[in-house]
Amino acid sequence: MSIIANKKAFHDYFVEERFEAGIALQGWEVKAIRAGRANIKESYVVIRSGEVFLFGMHITALPEASTHVHPDPIRTRKLLLHANQISKLIGQVERAGYTLVPLNLHFTRGRIKLEIGLAKGKKQHDKRESEKERDWDREKARLMRVKA
Repeated sequence: MSIIANKKAFHDYFVEERFEAGIALQGWEVKAIRAGRANIKESYVVIRSGEVFLFGMHITALPEASTHVHPDPIRTRKLLLHANQISKLIGQVERAGYTLVPLNLHFTRGRIKLEIGLAKGKKQHDKRESEKERDWDREKARLMRVKA
């Protein structure tokens, strides 16, 4: 069940491969995400010293959060992946010029997971081309509805 989707990522990148990663979260963050108070639109994924981190994900604390916790809404969060997945990502990002983008925040068996994509950036003409395709698909669907 999806919580938040990053639609902007598909506009800006060609997503070639997807990985599901766990996130190291604090208790107040889990409560806020379950309440739908998270945003991954401006976030990005970085690999540092063999570990994967998520930067820029904004989680707004609930007003009824505990008083002894001082929430940092945009702190750096560690992503949990298998070692062979991390080594594959390191190879692709450093040698092949790929980038890692967060695509989707969702629940899997009660746990909050982040789907990250191995992606290449789109040029401006690619963005225009995909927009033309989308418009044509929409027009085809409209024409099929009218005839039926």
